[in-house]
Amino acid sequence: MQKASVLLFLAWICLLFYAGIALFTSGFLLTRLELTNQSSCQEPPGTGSLPWGSQGKPGACWMPSRFSRVVLVLIDALRFDFAQPQRSRAAGEPPVSVPFLGKLGSLQRILETQPHHARLYRSQVDPPTTTMQRLKALTTGSLPTFIDAGSNFASHAIVEDNLIKQLNSAGRRIVFMGDDTWEDLFPGAFSQAFFFSSFNVRDLHTVDNGILEHLYPTLDSGAWDVLIAHFLGVDHCGHKHGPHHPEMAKKLSQMDQVIQGLMERLENDTLLVVAGDHGMTMNGDHGGDSELEVSAALFLYSPTALFPSAPPEEPEVIPQVSLVPTLALLLGLPIPFGNIGEVMAELFSGGSDSQPQASALAQVSALLINAQQVSRFLQTYSASTEDLQVKELHRLQKVFSKASASYQQLLRNPQEAKAALSTLTADLQQFLRGARAICIESWARFSLVRMAGGAALLAAACLLCLLASQLVVSPGFLFRPLLLIPVAWGLTWAVLYAGLLVTTGSKLDLVALGAVAAAGSLLPFLWKVWASWGSQRSLAPLLPAPRPVLLLLLIRLATFFSDSFVVAEARATPFLLGSLVLYLVAQLHWEGQLLSPKLLTVSRPGSCAPTGPPRHGGTYTLKLGVGLLLCTRLAGFFHRCPEETPACHSSPWLTPLASLVGGRAKNLWYGACVGALVSLLVVVRLWLRRYANLKSPEPPVLFMRWGLPLMVLGTAAYWALASGADEVPPRLQALVAGATVVLPRAVVGLAASGLLLLLWRPVTVLVKAGADASRTRTILTPFSGPPTSRADLDYVVPQIYRHMQEEFQDRLEKTKARGPVTVAAYQLGSVYSAAVVMALTLLAFPLLLLHVERVSLVFLLLFLQSFLLLHLLAVGTPPVATAGPFTVLWQAVSAWTLLATQTFYSTGHQPVFSAIHWPAAFVGFPEGHGSCTWLPALLVGANTFASHLLFAVGCPLLLLWPFLCESQGPRKRQQLPGSEAEARVRPEEESEEPLMEMRLRDAPHHFSAALLQLGLKYLFVLGVQILACALAASILRRHLMVWKVFAPKFIFEAMGFIVSSVGLLLGIALVMRVDCAVSSWFRKLVLAQQR
Repeated sequence: MQKASVLLFLAWICLLFYAGIALFTSGFLLTRLELTNQSSCQEPPGTGSLPWGSQGKPGACWMPSRFSRVVLVLIDALRFDFAQPQRSRAAGEPPVSVPFLGKLGSLQRILETQPHHARLYRSQVDPPTTTMQRLKALTTGSLPTFIDAGSNFASHAIVEDNLIKQLNSAGRRIVFMGDDTWEDLFPGAFSQAFFFSSFNVRDLHTVDNGILEHLYPTLDSGAWDVLIAHFLGVDHCGHKHGPHHPEMAKKLSQMDQVIQGLMERLENDTLLVVAGDHGMTMNGDHGGDSELEVSAALFLYSPTALFPSAPPEEPEVIPQVSLVPTLALLLGLPIPFGNIGEVMAELFSGGSDSQPQASALAQVSALLINAQQVSRFLQTYSASTEDLQVKELHRLQKVFSKASASYQQLLRNPQEAKAALSTLTADLQQFLRGARAICIESWARFSLVRMAGGAALLAAACLLCLLASQLVVSPGFLFRPLLLIPVAWGLTWAVLYAGLLVTTGSKLDLVALGAVAAAGSLLPFLWKVWASWGSQRSLAPLLPAPRPVLLLLLIRLATFFSDSFVVAEARATPFLLGSLVLYLVAQLHWEGQLLSPKLLTVSRPGSCAPTGPPRHGGTYTLKLGVGLLLCTRLAGFFHRCPEETPACHSSPWLTPLASLVGGRAKNLWYGACVGALVSLLVVVRLWLRRYANLKSPEPPVLFMRWGLPLMVLGTAAYWALASGADEVPPRLQALVAGATVVLPRAVVGLAASGLLLLLWRPVTVLVKAGADASRTRTILTPFSGPPTSRADLDYVVPQIYRHMQEEFQDRLEKTKARGPVTVAAYQLGSVYSAAVVMALTLLAFPLLLLHVERVSLVFLLLFLQSFLLLHLLAVGTPPVATAGPFTVLWQAVSAWTLLATQTFYSTGHQPVFSAIHWPAAFVGFPEGHGSCTWLPALLVGANTFASHLLFAVGCPLLLLWPFLCESQGPRKRQQLPGSEAEARVRPEEESEEPLMEMRLRDAPHHFSAALLQLGLKYLFVLGVQILACALAASILRRHLMVWKVFAPKFIFEAMGFIVSSVGLLLGIALVMRVDCAVSSWFRKLVLAQQR
């Protein structure tokens, strides 16, 4: 079987999974319909005359404006408790020492001294709590859907009606300064703008200082009607240090000075709005819907009296979108067409000196205009799509009609106003809040057809992997025709579908086109398997027998349907991995692999007694199991608690060293991190030295000897500079800044160079040739003359290897009568695994740079766990005949995937957007990436899915390691059929050096089949995980936690599958590249012998 056929077959399987994921995603994560309708002064939102207070006023547009100017200060991630006034402590109560409390003292002073001029609200934010989605909500009054979260750093212009568009239509001058996200959302909308890059979360001051440079001069110039300042320092401080760091107190104090300065400069016709777009978690992150993330501060201040009464004891809780209709009516603008927010009625009361009845009537008028606008939107939206619930929509329309009639009756009979105002206010608020609730519930549009099609395609791909993994080892199984036929069918179906779309004039949907092609290519294979086996025998032999390992896998898949288990997966995965390790040890005991057959008194029911001594001692196996369990337990100390478990405390070891306050603690931890780096280097070098690959003069080995220490040195130097960047003297800041750019790029460049060298010369063996070689010492084979075919070459290669081992083992003293030694190679039996281990090491260092320093301890545990697990699996692998077939057991693949998942959590990740490590995007790029979005996305993705990539690339070790472990002891020689001529030139010895991985070359067809079977099993385990997540998300699509738990889990599993599948193809391709290089090396050797 050709190597290209194996890779193409696996690539085709991966494409089937990709098509299923894309089709399901297109039906599950749909955005709501965005209407492009716009409100205007010429078109009132409802029928009849304008409400009271709007008639006869010059320039009145729905309602007369109360303010001609507004200053909007948006402090990113301003959590409510950051602005909450401090209460006086009771006698004997201990003081609360939290850095962020009481730092916005100007707000508290204004609330106490001018209670009718200011108000503080708790702004309730709708998830997802990412900046771009919050800006959409703050300007449109609508609700961004879940899929928009992926666009947080690739924003697109808002097409819906919004406040910025209404201000421009009214001829207002808008000046903006701050976060450059606004530039993408509102291109060309500002009369003057000062944009600053928002993506560098490690920079606390550049954006804020740039705003302060222009804020007060612009304010004093008067050349503006709306002034927007978007500060980022508080948000970046949370990402870098967390809310409890002293730097947060400094940032909040700076914002307090800004607010104080603005209030002193405001004129009477100006409204000051200070708002947070979202909150932050205890770790400083955001993106989810925890209480701390959805709780933001909102502060309003006017130099003139604005409120009729003093503020309440507890600040009122209002939806964040309520700010949109409120600002629109206060500025005399139409409310944006798609707004679903409820106007803050008390701002329209007329101040403290207004009459109660007139104040109440003004508030009702504002609510009615708001309700008319929302009713118009619901009618237009329901006519365009069928998302909204019809029954609930009719009920709300009845409430609105009743309120509208009551208002008109009120205008005709003002003497009854006092009794009707409270009822009318309650009806209007009931309608507005009900309308918002129905939109929140209904704006999760699902396409059940696409979801079902995607899930079916994923299930079919999993079934294909399962069947093919069993068929691949059957004799005479050919893959080339079974690959070409499905591809031809897939292309045929794709062409037919595209032609159908063109003839009907429908829009070409690439996702549907890919799904049709995938389904068309899949059907012939399944039909052929079913027809060939269904007519002769049952399909049961193709399916693996029920075993505890598969039962454990099914239990894990079942947990994906429970939000509690998904949240607790970080704790459940080490338990499952430990259970599997105990099962492996117990299985070895029951099969007699741990004890001598004479001492084995209890046998497993239905099993035969062992026929030979165990391959390893029981103590050795038990040590492997205990060591693996110990490493798993140690890795569990590195964990990050999900938001849903407030009682849990995240590991402090997952924070960067720069966040540590004490210098001694920082130095100790830095020493431990550097020690982990050095230990990782020593472990890899010892392994290479153990198998003699470190003595090879090949370029990759020379790089591992000299280039790898340079990578360790560069990583340690970068950590030292990054952890102490805030303590650098001013005269050295430029030098340190340059070094933080050069060092990580140099490490990545070295790693890339090492990988290229490995691909160029992957055979890492030491070869020695003797002079005056006698031609009588050529390798004898049953074939006449030099090899003339691939079959001849495949037969002679193992004999060449055995001959070289003989020459090396017998030395010159045993071969003087036969002639001088021609050639000798050292440890050719580990050539495949050496290349994979070197590739994993070179990949690990750049990925480690993207994590915080103390994750180096996790990477060290990762390598130790991998080596221990591979040795334990090798002990349980039954001996395989040289002629094959070779196979990898299901328990090995399952344990490998569990270890990858456990490492994902141990490196501080969670399958939620708020846990994404955004600082990884600035490793080597501290100043940001400009307009480039793919590079930061690549860096963040590499940080998030590092464990998936490493374990996928290292997956071929599951096949190679049992052969590698043959070097632990000599084995009796096994005579191959047809090698009598070779045996005549060998000395008769009782034992020989084990062939190890060269045994795979005795049967190249079985070697390729084993690689393909390994890839299929790995894809099956990953595929059933993504299938379970898809089924859970579809079945529980109306579950309360669907957008918080199940949807993020599906997205992370889908991305992890894509990364893992690509890594698997790269790992298998590397092994095949080594195999080709070995064949070329032997071919040159044979030609030299013939000459």
